[in-house]
Amino acid sequence: MSTSTPTESTAADAPRRRTTGAVWTALALVYVVWGSTYLGIRIVVQTMPPFLSAGARFITAGLVLAAIVAWRFGPAALRVTRAQLRSTVLVGLLLILGGNGLVVLAETAVPSGLAALLVAAVPMWVVVLRAGTGDRPQPRTLAGVLVGLAGLAVLTSPGLSGEVRLWGVLLVLAASVLWSLGSFSASKLPMPGNPFTGAAYQMVAGGVAGVVVGLLRGEQRGLDLGAFSTASWVALGYLVLIGSVVGFTAYAWLLQAAPLSLVATYAYVNPVVAVALGALILDEALTLPIALGGAIVVAAVGVIVSTERRR
Repeated sequence: MSTSTPTESTAADAPRRRTTGAVWTALALVYVVWGSTYLGIRIVVQTMPPFLSAGARFITAGLVLAAIVAWRFGPAALRVTRAQLRSTVLVGLLLILGGNGLVVLAETAVPSGLAALLVAAVPMWVVVLRAGTGDRPQPRTLAGVLVGLAGLAVLTSPGLSGEVRLWGVLLVLAASVLWSLGSFSASKLPMPGNPFTGAAYQMVAGGVAGVVVGLLRGEQRGLDLGAFSTASWVALGYLVLIGSVVGFTAYAWLLQAAPLSLVATYAYVNPVVAVALGALILDEALTLPIALGGAIVVAAVGVIVSTERRR
């Protein structure tokens, strides 16, 4: 996502950032809004093609956000350098096309709650990426990663047993890695000074790429808008305005205003919201592997995030 500085705060300078009321408000939005998007996605793909609907969602949301930026800050706020544009496009492809697009496709085969629990592994992958760049994690953090991997093994067992489609489970795991890479890259690349400008470009870039992938997959063949359910249209509208414009923008701003370790706490709150909504509204089954594996992953992520915050 977009940041106002070229690099993410290090462990040394993170404590100097104040955790203001605005930060907690943005975190609360990301907690609740993104937890509900898994349910929204599941309802959308019941009658709509995955990549075309996701692409339309983010193109619309990106244009709406760009219009808001131009109105609030003036058209000049949308200007970016070539380096910043390249960075926002790259991050948009990783986050929107890879991270979100693969989840949308996967939710045609896996329950929304299970998808959210698998995505909860994002902070684990961030630790791995940091280790790959020379940042040596603490033993407690590494222990959390190992425990989390054990939880993922339990979570994938429904796919191995045939209860859900294994390819859907693997797609969500790949999506979580790409989302982690996008979040990590956003803290290292030159991004627009206005985080909302960066978020708008990222959404449009990722949305356009999603439409292209949808067309390449042939999702337009036999497309009948009249066959789309009212529930899918309502869910798509919710994802555009609340999930993307509000939630994605709040996340983009948090990456600028708060330490990445604090922002990552959404990863163990979203699944709780998603599992609860999936069970209540879509009557998704909460099996023992999902409950046990999810609890292990969430606990491991909690250990990782709490340890990194103390650094």
